[in-house]
Amino acid sequence: MVLKFKTREVLTKIDPYVLGKSTVELQREHGLGSICKLSENENIHGCSPKVISWLKEGNGELFLYPDGAATELRKEVSEFLGVRQGELVFGNGSDEVIRLLSRAYISEGDEAIMADVTFPRYHTNVFLEGGNSVRVPLVNGVHDLAGMKNAITDRTKLIFICNPNNPTGTIVGTEELLSFISAVPSHILMVLDEAYVEYVSDRNHLDTLPLLKRFENLVILRTFSKIYGLAGLRVGFGVMNEEVAGQLLKVKDVFNVNALAQGAAVKALHDQGFIGKCASLNEAGRSYLEGEFHRLGLAYFPSQANFIMVDTGKDGNLIAGELAKRGFLVRSGVLLGYPETIRVTIGTEQDNRAFIKALEYVLGRNTSGYQA
Repeated sequence: MVLKFKTREVLTKIDPYVLGKSTVELQREHGLGSICKLSENENIHGCSPKVISWLKEGNGELFLYPDGAATELRKEVSEFLGVRQGELVFGNGSDEVIRLLSRAYISEGDEAIMADVTFPRYHTNVFLEGGNSVRVPLVNGVHDLAGMKNAITDRTKLIFICNPNNPTGTIVGTEELLSFISAVPSHILMVLDEAYVEYVSDRNHLDTLPLLKRFENLVILRTFSKIYGLAGLRVGFGVMNEEVAGQLLKVKDVFNVNALAQGAAVKALHDQGFIGKCASLNEAGRSYLEGEFHRLGLAYFPSQANFIMVDTGKDGNLIAGELAKRGFLVRSGVLLGYPETIRVTIGTEQDNRAFIKALEYVLGRNTSGYQA
């Protein structure tokens, strides 16, 4: 059936975000009792018990619209990060803040610089606003800041740097990133996406929040979806110059972050003991997986996030499919720009050990004693 009304021409050049099969579908398809989901970079340890307790208490005012200004959450995040309340813009995930930045600052023909393999929503949102994405190839999985600097033109409006980068998990070093920030013209907005920053343990990672006082064109993105374990509630935010924040508020939906999400985020923020525990467990799991990949002779990107991209030497779709049959859901690197890789979320100790056994079996490295 061909509809008479047509969508915008730009939509013919955009593919929808590819979602993997649900765990229920995979269980049914392969006759599995359970699925170990290691594909979406979620916090495998869940969220703070304080959040669970708060949600179980219920909320008798769900008939009311949420606080469009996120007043309590704004106050708590402001105090926790040491930034002004007016510098904060909250969104339905940090994805929405990316959309707001594009909507507010990209016009027809404008350019936004980004890595060629990075979070895809940068490109999508810029493209929808009529802008052009200037994609600079990664170097060994890391942002090529020299190449990005050389790509700046009089049409450049935004620069996106995902640090740690998704999907490679790599970071840009302190001196290199600071030098880059200092060199970018002040009329260009630099967006540093730090969705995974709480997982970083490398001391060569730049603490960017103090730079907000020096660089008015700096925007820092954070989220409650990753280490805080609130991916299902969708809460993200940007920290930026108050004038920039004011422009984003003009294009933001009024009630974009629901009441339960706001309340849960406040509770999650108050439990930094849980966050520290998750970071420690993640670092141990990351070290274990890297050691196992080294043992198996598999190259991988040095990650500072809660996932690792590893080169299997075979078609990523094939390996991901075979792992799914054995109850392990990972992300193939085919659509991520590295066709012979898979990206695996770091799980619990039990998850990680079971995953390695399954990977060995799928790669033909150890076919004895494995219970599929």
